[in-house]
Amino acid sequence: MAAVTSRDELSEHCLRRLGAPVIDINVDPDQIEDRIDEALQFFQEFHSDATLRTYFKHLITEDDVNNEYITMPNNIDIVSKLFPVSSSSNNSIDMFSVKYQMMLNDITDLQNFAGDLAYYTQLQQYLTLIDMKLNGLPQVQFSRHQHRLYIFGDFKDNDIKAGDYIVAEVYQLIDPDTHTSVYNDKFVKAYTTALIKRQWGANLIKFEGMQLPGGVMLNGRQIFEDAMQDIEKLEENMRLEHEMPADFFVG
Repeated sequence: MAAVTSRDELSEHCLRRLGAPVIDINVDPDQIEDRIDEALQFFQEFHSDATLRTYFKHLITEDDVNNEYITMPNNIDIVSKLFPVSSSSNNSIDMFSVKYQMMLNDITDLQNFAGDLAYYTQLQQYLTLIDMKLNGLPQVQFSRHQHRLYIFGDFKDNDIKAGDYIVAEVYQLIDPDTHTSVYNDKFVKAYTTALIKRQWGANLIKFEGMQLPGGVMLNGRQIFEDAMQDIEKLEENMRLEHEMPADFFVG
């Protein structure tokens, strides 16, 4: 069986699973396209393989300062954290900070065999805890449907100003048209088939009880109910086996 690598191939694959061309599947091509979009949307919202953790870098502009938000690309699904904002007016390395000097001394101790790796690890954890309690990370709010990243800082007081860089940890949606293996995902194929089957049953329900030549009787309601059971099982399996925990993006 050849791998599915496009929307058209996914459509043909699903129709064959439903019985085409032996059976006439009474679904309009536009309806099939809608069901594929619906399946991909569900896949992107819940499946752990639908997103990629990466980092987004952005140079603050005057428009960002005036708007008091950052416009994000459409393929960004979640912003999990924003790293501390660095000012372009201060590019020197702080070699006199407490953390830098303690790390330097620890490296020297390790080289002289006066310390060990366990002590160094504990010290770094302690410094990280102090930094988190005293400084913390910038607080943000991401509006996915607006594609806006709101930073909880006062733009008017130059907490954030033009010329600063921000770096955010984000989860980016994997584009199926670029990475076509998404169309060949086992869940996508099964879920799209179930959605098309439901559409097929919904189209035939109004002809329920109609007898065709030869004594064949249409039963669209049975097709619809079978599809609903398939969809329910697939969605339950998705939420139990493939979805990230509810608190995965918290913190």
